[in-house]
Amino acid sequence: MTAEKERLQDTNWKNWGPYVSNRQWGNVREDYSPNGNAWNYTNHNNAESYAYRWGEEGIAGISDTKQLLCFAFSFWNKKDKMVKERFFGLSNPQGNHGEDIKEIFYYLDNTPTHSYMKMVYKYPINAFPYDDLLTENGRRSKKEPEYELFDTGIFDNNEYFDIFIEYCKADHNDILAKVTVYNRSQSDAPIVLAPTAWFRNNWKWGYNTYKAEMNASHDGCINVNHDSISIKKIYSRNLNAQSVFCDNETNTPKLYGAPKTENTYYKDGINDFIIHQGNTINPEKRGTKAAFLIDEMIGAGQSGTFDFRFCPDGVDEPFKDFDEIFNTRIAEAEEFYSEIQNETTDEDEKNVQRQAFAGLLWNKQFYHYNIGKWLKGDPNFEAPRNFNEYVRNTEWNHLHNKDIISMPDKWEYPWYATWDLAFHCVPFSIIDAEFAKGQLLLLTKEWYMHPNGQLPAYEWNMSDVNPPVHAWSCFRVFKIDEKNNGNPDLLFLEKVFQKLLLNFTWWVNRKDKNGKNIFGGGFLGLDNIGAFDRNMVLKDGQHLEQADGTSWMAMYALNMMRIAMELAQYYQVYEDMAIKFFEHYLYIAEAMENLGEGTKGLWNEEDGFFYDVLQLGNGDSVSLRLRSIVGLIPLFAVEIVDHRLLEKMPNFRSRMEWILKNKPELTKLVSHWDEEGQGRKHLMSILRKNRLTKVLTRMLDEKEFLSSYGIRAMSKVYEENPFVFSVHGTENVVYYTPAESDSRMFGGNSNWRGPIWFPINFLIVESLQRFHYYYGNSLKVEFPTGSGDKRNLDEVAQNISKRLCSIFLKNEHGERAFNGGNPKFNHDEHFKDYITFFEYFHGDNGRGVGASHQTGWTATVAKLIKPRLTF
Repeated sequence: MTAEKERLQDTNWKNWGPYVSNRQWGNVREDYSPNGNAWNYTNHNNAESYAYRWGEEGIAGISDTKQLLCFAFSFWNKKDKMVKERFFGLSNPQGNHGEDIKEIFYYLDNTPTHSYMKMVYKYPINAFPYDDLLTENGRRSKKEPEYELFDTGIFDNNEYFDIFIEYCKADHNDILAKVTVYNRSQSDAPIVLAPTAWFRNNWKWGYNTYKAEMNASHDGCINVNHDSISIKKIYSRNLNAQSVFCDNETNTPKLYGAPKTENTYYKDGINDFIIHQGNTINPEKRGTKAAFLIDEMIGAGQSGTFDFRFCPDGVDEPFKDFDEIFNTRIAEAEEFYSEIQNETTDEDEKNVQRQAFAGLLWNKQFYHYNIGKWLKGDPNFEAPRNFNEYVRNTEWNHLHNKDIISMPDKWEYPWYATWDLAFHCVPFSIIDAEFAKGQLLLLTKEWYMHPNGQLPAYEWNMSDVNPPVHAWSCFRVFKIDEKNNGNPDLLFLEKVFQKLLLNFTWWVNRKDKNGKNIFGGGFLGLDNIGAFDRNMVLKDGQHLEQADGTSWMAMYALNMMRIAMELAQYYQVYEDMAIKFFEHYLYIAEAMENLGEGTKGLWNEEDGFFYDVLQLGNGDSVSLRLRSIVGLIPLFAVEIVDHRLLEKMPNFRSRMEWILKNKPELTKLVSHWDEEGQGRKHLMSILRKNRLTKVLTRMLDEKEFLSSYGIRAMSKVYEENPFVFSVHGTENVVYYTPAESDSRMFGGNSNWRGPIWFPINFLIVESLQRFHYYYGNSLKVEFPTGSGDKRNLDEVAQNISKRLCSIFLKNEHGERAFNGGNPKFNHDEHFKDYITFFEYFHGDNGRGVGASHQTGWTATVAKLIKPRLTF
């Protein structure tokens, strides 16, 4: 067993980690405005002076699991108007495509216990172009691309620092940090480093009076005095580093014009001291925020290294074994990943996969949100909520989150999203299955899940409806864990199954509008996928019957059936639950055929595709013939059951045979369960063979969905011939838009009208593999459509997987598609092997779009690179 695997047996090794957000400002949690204007209540301009209520932010920040003490790095190039304490970006109203980080950094390495971590930040030597970025993006329309930091010319002539930040652990509470600053320019350049420690402010709200303190010890040492923190000393190898102190308190005179309190040194005190040499730090060298100041000149093409250590006790020579510990942890990280990647031979694939894992691990975050307290305010801090107007999350008064959670992206999405998290857990299970299982269980806890069974969506609206993929993820993680560890974790599977029963019931009771097994849910995570906002309340009894919502529920029923069948091998009582979900699946399949009314179904025979249907108040219906991934999601409702498993479940088998015999109207709607495929396997799918081939004909057509980089979210036919539909007297026009969104629907920061999205593509690949597991070579389709080349479905799945991986891997010209043709990113030795895992990708050229570090669900590429499980 590797050293890192041994550490994973001891949860104390995760006491400290990269749990500090990259952005706390502009979040719902910090919004105490009466009008719900979260983006303006806390913003980048006041962030340096405002003490947060629910969490903290910083560059490469680490904290303990309760975020009592934080540590992060700050920098100043002696030209910026402010110290670089946090990454800069635009709020949703400021960006021409919504919120948008304007920094360049890469997550390079991380281990599951965070025993070793590494990232690089590219910090300009010249003044950071804050105003230029704000003004130019504000000028641009939604039809134009985003104006990025690189576009400003700030990196011309290599006038930037490469700042490599590394951490390693000597023990649970003994942490080493190293910063290596490379001057990539041809001139000497100054830099001020300000490694900063501070306590999260939990004393001002009126619940406790305990206030910890830090103070100066001797040269190069800061004392940490906190009853609940094991770390007591912070050391700098540079003994000439000046230690400075202030307090993590809001600068009310600066922000609100309040009178200054004598001998108070506010949160921005260190920043103001560095920039203006003002009287803003505590001369007594004590406070709740402290930093070492290191002022260095880095020669042209040269580097400087700066070391720090956090210890539980005083150490006479804290840096005596520093290099040895670092070298050991680096070697152990290599050993850990070498074992995981032992079947991967391509070095570029290894590099991409390892950085995908690194991004997952760096994007862990301490997430604290008690909605009950947030709604009513604190004893010392009122919340002027106007409940006569819209106030977020009033139905979630029970929710109390205070955990380490996998974030989609700690700057653009520094809050958990339930369906994102389900995808995160699949690649997580490869490197840390216990964390993956813990995350999936966490969202089903009673202080997360609503009493009615709904899972929380995300903080902007906990009541929004995400696709129900939790059961799918739980079973995938269970099987990956079983394969890697040799034993099935039945306790995990049983626990999560019991909670998912509540969630499934919520879906049936709340999202099946007429009790006909046709499910809505609104946007279902797909933002602007429809011709109009699918969350919109329609007039005169009109409502939308959603092909994706209903297909997700068919998939959910099959996932629950399969989990019950797995458990039934050990506990016979679960056979009854398996048959329950088998029947429920059949009823959903029937409803998709005729909407329960004998009227138009979701399948359109003429087009060979599934569409949403608008039900009118007079009983008529209109098929919304817009070809998008909404019509591909029925592919996901597929399950293969080995006949040997059926033989272990006699009660299930007899009940199934009764249904097949006595309810032919149900069984004829799905692929024939009674016809065994290759190797005595049974298939359950909404798509009978002829419908499957028709859908695949559309999906595998390069003029429609098939891109060189995966499956597009919408058919390319709408590029020249847009889809037009009128609702409520408004004409809605939908064009194929392969990159950024051209509308403000759902904020406009995401786009589902043409780009390639990894989570959907991942499920497409997996579903094709499942179909092949049943059909084998008896089913081949034309790939690409019109080529005359016939492929079996496994070959199609592998080809799509390769297209997806090619977004990140070097092509024959040494270029990576996600870089969008940028020659510096593709060929410069200090950029070319660094990977960013974007939110989604251009449907035609693979360029990265949206959040630049959404390594959460885009990290599923790590699973595609790794040889797959056999279903």
